[in-house]
Amino acid sequence: MPRSNESAHPLVAVHGVARYFDVSRPWLHRIVERAPRLLLKAVDDVSFEIRRGETLALVGESGCGKSTVARLIVGLYRTSKGQIEFDGHAQLESASAWSPAVRRRMQMIFQDPYASLNPRWRVADIVAEPMRVHRTVAQRAALRERTAALLMQVGLSPDDGRKYPHEFSGGQRQRVSIARALSSQPQFLACDEPTSALDVSVQAQILNLMKELQARLGLTYLFISHNLAVVSQIANRVGVMYLGRLVELTDAATLFARPQHPYTRMLLDAIPDLEMSGRPRTPVAGEVANPLDPPAGCAFHPRCPYANARCRAELPLLKAHDGITLAACHAVEEGRLRS
Repeated sequence: MPRSNESAHPLVAVHGVARYFDVSRPWLHRIVERAPRLLLKAVDDVSFEIRRGETLALVGESGCGKSTVARLIVGLYRTSKGQIEFDGHAQLESASAWSPAVRRRMQMIFQDPYASLNPRWRVADIVAEPMRVHRTVAQRAALRERTAALLMQVGLSPDDGRKYPHEFSGGQRQRVSIARALSSQPQFLACDEPTSALDVSVQAQILNLMKELQARLGLTYLFISHNLAVVSQIANRVGVMYLGRLVELTDAATLFARPQHPYTRMLLDAIPDLEMSGRPRTPVAGEVANPLDPPAGCAFHPRCPYANARCRAELPLLKAHDGITLAACHAVEEGRLRS
């Protein structure tokens, strides 16, 4: 159990973070054509906190910026604006976003378990690499023992350490990725769609494993997904992203029972309803706007059935509306949405 002074502040705090990518044509082409620089705002003014021991899920359609947020937190990308804190420590201004002591306490699980594993290394070497880098285990015998224990912890055999990644199924490779992430004894895991490349039955196994490890080790998760059905099984709180911005943030039970933002409602309506409840559904209409040229005002207004003149002109801010949910929507603020 965390000490009282540890629970007084969140483990991860993201304050007004933005990440812009320069996708301009080469300098000489721009001079000749008199073309301006093009900035892709992958993440724009995102703020949230993750408490110790909880799972915060970020959901949204492909290209909304949720994976970029995960990479910003672990330091694979540097922020263009804003600040990220981990356990009260702010990111460094140097090339390395985090100090070695802080970096050891966070790891990332990637979407494709095959692409994220070195095909030329044996599994034992893959799992042991973070321990070598962070020098948490010095002696070879202890390293082998710790590697075998990690493989058993994720449901594999110590003998599997002699194999190469191509000798495993997709679910087994993701178990290897989880074992590697756990080898530095982290407190925080950024999970970038860790089940999306797996069969449905294998997804359930990996989700159950992650929930078991979280309960046993006291882990904190940022869980990235576009599948709300998966999110409902693992998340304590959910943030919904659209075109680089958070449009809704609330606890999971409230989001599935009383979604506020029209975009969240459309995502929930896209989940198959086996009970055929007969509730009116609004399918997700239209296409995501061009992130290089987003619409004025609310970026979702071209697809929103509740949009009015204010939505087309004024950017909505993330505000509390019912004491639990934060939503960035003028229609919610003005009470124009039907329940």
